[in-house]
Amino acid sequence: MKQIVIISGKGGTGKTIITGAFAALAKNKVMADCDVDAADLHLLLKPQTKERHIFKSGVTAFINKELCTQCGKCIEVCRFDAITATRPPSRAGEAGNPQPATRIIIDPVSCEGCAFCSFVCPVKAIEMRENISGEWFVSDTRFGSMVHAKLGVAEENSGKLVSLVREKAKEIAESKNSDWIIIDGSPGIGCPVIASITGADCALVVTEPTLSGLHDADRVIKVAKHFNVSVRLVVNKYDLNKEMTEKIKSYCQNNNIGFIGKIGFDEAVVKSMIEGKTVIEYPGGNAKEEIIAIWDRLQKEIK
Repeated sequence: MKQIVIISGKGGTGKTIITGAFAALAKNKVMADCDVDAADLHLLLKPQTKERHIFKSGVTAFINKELCTQCGKCIEVCRFDAITATRPPSRAGEAGNPQPATRIIIDPVSCEGCAFCSFVCPVKAIEMRENISGEWFVSDTRFGSMVHAKLGVAEENSGKLVSLVREKAKEIAESKNSDWIIIDGSPGIGCPVIASITGADCALVVTEPTLSGLHDADRVIKVAKHFNVSVRLVVNKYDLNKEMTEKIKSYCQNNNIGFIGKIGFDEAVVKSMIEGKTVIEYPGGNAKEEIIAIWDRLQKEIK
């Protein structure tokens, strides 16, 4: 079983289009969408959810108001200014109205989950609760099984969720004796990218024929090489700047990177996305044949 992860130095280079095409071309495979911060492979593969699971990660402090004595020790030790003291609005002018009591409030957005406040609270009024950070799914598609996920807005630990998605995809692939795991990786060079590529048999880097595209590709290639992952590179929409495409090919030759192909700009790709199809399923267009040739070369080189 071989794991191929499609990545890019930044978003918008066309890696998900290529991943969807590989999903249509590969036989006996499992798909995994590891771009959990902005997942969109499901738009092409239209998965039917079989399993739905909650993803929990990190903790946040919560105060038990019945136990809290408003001593303020938690405010003193919170270095993130997530804990404040406030008073509820009083009914000024009413006879016999007592001074309202102070309330301790924790801002869950500012809380970093260090738990220091819970240790210093003398009455154990602060509880650390695990966060629900997102969801992950096991689904069926017209091309086979797919594992994917959705990270909550402004939630952290996307690398942990990526690792979970890959682990589940591997379990399914082993149970079905699959030949391939096709992974739509995260863009950039951060934690989710590292979680996407670690242990993969090949990282296919998708870039565009621009100077910034080459710079971004170089950064993510260095990350892949650091983790001893074999790298191949493809230039998408190469005919928009053929001179830059040649510079990228020279970069690959000088750095021992496998330049595995190039894909021209093709309106058929846009039309296929509008219809919710992979480019392989859409009739006509040169990009389709170019991607097929890239897949043929790729599977021969890493088998």
